[in-house]
Amino acid sequence: MKIIEVNFITSGVKLSQYPEDALPEIALAGRSNVGKSSLINAMINRKKMAHTSSKPGKTQTINFFSVNNKVMFADVPGYGYAKVSKVQRAAWGRMLESYFTKREPLRSVIQIVDLRHAPSQDDVSMYRFLKHHNIPVIIVATKADKITKGHWQKHLKVVKQTLNVLPSDPVILFSSETKVGRDELWGEIMRRVSDGEDVGIGSVD
Repeated sequence: MKIIEVNFITSGVKLSQYPEDALPEIALAGRSNVGKSSLINAMINRKKMAHTSSKPGKTQTINFFSVNNKVMFADVPGYGYAKVSKVQRAAWGRMLESYFTKREPLRSVIQIVDLRHAPSQDDVSMYRFLKHHNIPVIIVATKADKITKGHWQKHLKVVKQTLNVLPSDPVILFSSETKVGRDELWGEIMRRVSDGEDVGIGSVD
């Protein structure tokens, strides 16, 4: 995907605050500190468009980014951070449930997991929630650069088995550092938002 233009659109915590344009939307979800912001920046070839924080749980809103005026990325708050209060976790949970189940432009959710470790119970719960609501999912196993290539398939197998991934949901190995998986992920995204329309899939700037 040749990235021509990326714009931060808005942040919000409820449906009335989300963008009203008609761009198809892809949400990105994952545990706090799983590398979600780094993945977004790698996908759009920007270093600091999505803010990376050393403090898990800091992001408290859904942040929207327009890419090439073709697709909207929705960066949702990370889940599973223990030091966030129960009240805050409950509020985030309500916000995310409302977004995932009521947001009409949403076409798919990219669920990000850490390839180095078996998915957590929070990861499993998120995947089950999305499947319960019939939301299309792309699983991305990131931080592949932290594992030797010869062990990739072994770790991917653990991810698939732990989440009990449906055959219809792709599992993509990814590295924000080396860009492994970037073209494959863009291909999946654009198939879901444009029904195969030729928008430059595979050409990286």
